[in-house]
Amino acid sequence: MSPFSLEGRRAMVTGANTGIGRGIALSLAAAGAEIVAVGRSSMAETADAVRQAGGSIAEVTMDLAETGRVAAAFDEAWRTHGPIDILVNNAGIIRRADAVDFSLDDWDVVMDVNLKSVFLLCQAHARAALAGNRPAKIINIASLLSFQGGIRVASYTASKSAVAGLTKLLANEWAARNINVNAIAPGYIETNNTEALRNDPERFGDILKRIPAGRWGRPDDIGGAAVFLASDAANYVHGAIIPVDGGWLAR
Repeated sequence: MSPFSLEGRRAMVTGANTGIGRGIALSLAAAGAEIVAVGRSSMAETADAVRQAGGSIAEVTMDLAETGRVAAAFDEAWRTHGPIDILVNNAGIIRRADAVDFSLDDWDVVMDVNLKSVFLLCQAHARAALAGNRPAKIINIASLLSFQGGIRVASYTASKSAVAGLTKLLANEWAARNINVNAIAPGYIETNNTEALRNDPERFGDILKRIPAGRWGRPDDIGGAAVFLASDAANYVHGAIIPVDGGWLAR
């Protein structure tokens, strides 16, 4: 069997209803994984695409902003759909405003979804895996702004910088216990979160000029990296933050 095969494994992907999450879910399914798609809105399009490609998918409705319910929702998904081998913490939101005008509400909701829920899901997954003496793969979705500051996205930058740090800490604690924790840092990808940038001709042009690959990324560009990190090919990869950015950080 190929070291990149995910046959016989079950992958939970948060934010699987659209964008990068959908791209990751489709890629993992194509590699053989059964998908547990998590989102707060309809995942019908993702589910249809996975099934049309011959894959298997279950849908779980979960609002990750309701952090007090996240761990219990994970445990319920584990009981209902079976043990989770791969957790992809993809769901994320963004709020834009100048730092001097940034509201506490916009700070809190972004940190809850992008960071607090990520930790709670990692924790719940590790507890379940360790209790069952099962190996596990955790893939967090960081960002270019885990390395750079950005502008007008204070809480997003803070949360994604923290996701990178959390990934390393969890890898240090769990690597010897057969749990791989790594992250992918997407570059500028064509998703709902980047719609405002793509609709601004000046910003869009400035960004495009700096990308060595000469184009914005697509959600499926992230899927290949996710398949690698979820597979046996990455069994000795721990605490890595892998940029998938068209060469942006190399510029």
